[in-house]
Amino acid sequence: MRPIGTAEELERRRRRAVELVKQGESPAKVAYFLGCGRSSVYTWVKLDREAPERLVARPHPGPTPRLTNEQVGELEGLLLQGARAHGWPNDLWNAHRVAEVIRRRFGVEYHVEHARKLIRRRLNRAGQRPQRRAKQRNEEGIAR
Repeated sequence: MRPIGTAEELERRRRRAVELVKQGESPAKVAYFLGCGRSSVYTWVKLDREAPERLVARPHPGPTPRLTNEQVGELEGLLLQGARAHGWPNDLWNAHRVAEVIRRRFGVEYHVEHARKLIRRRLNRAGQRPQRRAKQRNEEGIAR
């Protein structure tokens, strides 16, 4: 399991451990001080001796996205056409509708919450909600 921290923080911890062992501290004390396993300290010292470049930070790549950047660009174009163009009665987009368009166009099933994340993170858009208005609202009176 990957320890908690950014790749840079973990690299800093590895390098600090090697530095402390080189200064004469015991690997057990270094491990206790840095909050890691003693065997990890031995591994880092060995790597520093044999291949120091292996102590360098390696960011976790994360899962590969199910839609490519080109497909996300195409999706943005589809959303700009409006929801009516895709068969809905009004022009408001929500996560349910976006997930359905993705399923129809690209054949990829997205959970509604994941579609919402896609909208926010990769398209930099916020969800739309219709404004609720009272049935007895007097538009003429408001305009005065």
